[in-house]
Amino acid sequence: MPKIAMAQMEVIPGRPDLNTKKILQMMDAAQEKKADLVIFPEMSVPGYLLGDTWEQSSFLSDCEGYGQDIINATKGKELTVIFGNIAVDWEKKNNDGRVRKYNALFIAQDGQLVQPGSMPYPFIIKTLMPNYREFDDTRHFFSLQKLARELGTTPGKLLSPVSLKIQGRDYQVGCLLCEDGWSDNYEITPLAELTNGEKVDFLVNISASPYTLGKNHRRNVVFGKQAQENKAPLFYVNAIGLQNNGKTIYTFDGASTAYNAQGQVISMAPAYEEKLNLLDFSEIPSLLSKKEEDLSDIAQIHRALKYGISHFLQNIRMERVVIGISGGIDSAVAAALYTEIIGPDKVLLVNMPSVYNSETTKGLSAQLAKNLGCHYMVVPIQHSVDHTIEQLEHAPLTFLKDGTESHLKVSSFVAENIQARDRSARILAGAAAAFGGGFTCNANKAETTVGYSTLYGDQSGFLAALADLWKHQIYALAYYLNDEIFHKEAIPQGIIDIVPSAELSSAQNVDEGKGDPIKYPYHDYLFRSFVERWHKATPEDILTWYNEGRLEEELGCEKGLVNTYFPTADEFITDLERWWNLFTGMAVAKRIQAPPILAISRRAYGFDHREAQNGPYYTRRYKKLKAALQKN
Repeated sequence: MPKIAMAQMEVIPGRPDLNTKKILQMMDAAQEKKADLVIFPEMSVPGYLLGDTWEQSSFLSDCEGYGQDIINATKGKELTVIFGNIAVDWEKKNNDGRVRKYNALFIAQDGQLVQPGSMPYPFIIKTLMPNYREFDDTRHFFSLQKLARELGTTPGKLLSPVSLKIQGRDYQVGCLLCEDGWSDNYEITPLAELTNGEKVDFLVNISASPYTLGKNHRRNVVFGKQAQENKAPLFYVNAIGLQNNGKTIYTFDGASTAYNAQGQVISMAPAYEEKLNLLDFSEIPSLLSKKEEDLSDIAQIHRALKYGISHFLQNIRMERVVIGISGGIDSAVAAALYTEIIGPDKVLLVNMPSVYNSETTKGLSAQLAKNLGCHYMVVPIQHSVDHTIEQLEHAPLTFLKDGTESHLKVSSFVAENIQARDRSARILAGAAAAFGGGFTCNANKAETTVGYSTLYGDQSGFLAALADLWKHQIYALAYYLNDEIFHKEAIPQGIIDIVPSAELSSAQNVDEGKGDPIKYPYHDYLFRSFVERWHKATPEDILTWYNEGRLEEELGCEKGLVNTYFPTADEFITDLERWWNLFTGMAVAKRIQAPPILAISRRAYGFDHREAQNGPYYTRRYKKLKAALQKN
């Protein structure tokens, strides 16, 4: 076997100049290590999530030029290079009428491209186009499936191992691009079509695969099985970095992995680190089975958040951050995270009490700031809130058609929203400008799901770093930050213990145990079923499971909670419809206008969860079930 270098690199979206510079540097390093073959990630030249930058012809030409630089750099060297880039056929068109583009794998050797078998081009074309979650490949790229139909053939006739001569020996190499290795839900299996009974010496999968919790374990199962079934080592090379599609921000964790012919992990690059990992198969028998240290879910979540937040701040060139802290758990976790990442000297914590904020939460806010050692200020808002209400209620409202006058009446609910907007749109926005930074959105995923926030108020900010975490994950993260990061009670235990509350009215008095209407131990899991299940749950599903006595099992929440919270079917149905109406109603409008969200889960809001403002809908079967339950 040749000596293979796996080049896990940070791919900067939209910067083929910087990416190519890094590729050339890592090629030199691979040659110094006497590697025979170096493998780079998918789309390592242009980046992957670029939106409609893919429609800029000048950008495409630039990517081609930088790709040629990589090819030229192999001239006269005993180093073969596999890399990902956009490939353009300027004579043909995509379905949208624009120039034909392929997501392609290139193999460069001695200044030339290696022709891959039966391919009509000197590169390998991605077969499967993901068009779910964050992916929108069919919008931009022409697949091998479409090309095969155009040529009157099948993908299987175009896919075959690539013949590579390295150090005087011939190797048959099976090359795939990312999704082509995840073919469970497609009509064809590119790997099976590629091998088709032929023996391969090793397999290569170049990827641009965003991190989500639990994904790496599943990949090891899938790719390990592929290596085992083909009796050939498999090299999976993934990018690191931060890429986005506007509304949702994704971390790319790398975790590039080599599997032996038995499907075992023999090497895994550290997550979120650039690494040139050299594998000498003459030493394989002496290698121990290596894999990344098994981390708990919350440790992985913390690592992804830390990496994502720090890189996002770098990308937007923001060095200082303002955080509104309430004495509640969400803002406390945000404060601790940002303090860990950029340091207390660059963080300003602001407590903004009204008459409804208790001495308890005001004291906890002060204690949090002291524990973290950040800048801290207290800006009471009651005077400005009263002034706003007085202005609205006393300013004459004239109906110009007949000249009659009246006055607005500010309800208690409207007053709550005025408080929230005063804090964000006035105090935090002003403080951030004066401090020379931006202010955060501290919303969690449960609140985001049902719009339990105020538009232009606490849903504002430059980034919603915690908005893909359910409330129970926020609590777990608080404990993790205290125990594993700060090694002290940075987040006061009182903040963890206190009932979650917006403290916007006397009905939310925390000292009396009054808090949010969301019952997080149950609603976290109910709301999750609306969003994250592969087959998303609707009221019909929820009511069916409730009627059959298996709701808690399906949702994954603690047994017995439903009857505790909702003693009767009427109460259960009222609660379900309240949140479904919000989830599919006003909350959609709020999510569309929310700050960008840092993705952690298998389905984050934003571009990952695409939705339209259509309003709530209930199926016929739901209505029949509801009637039957209420009749009983």
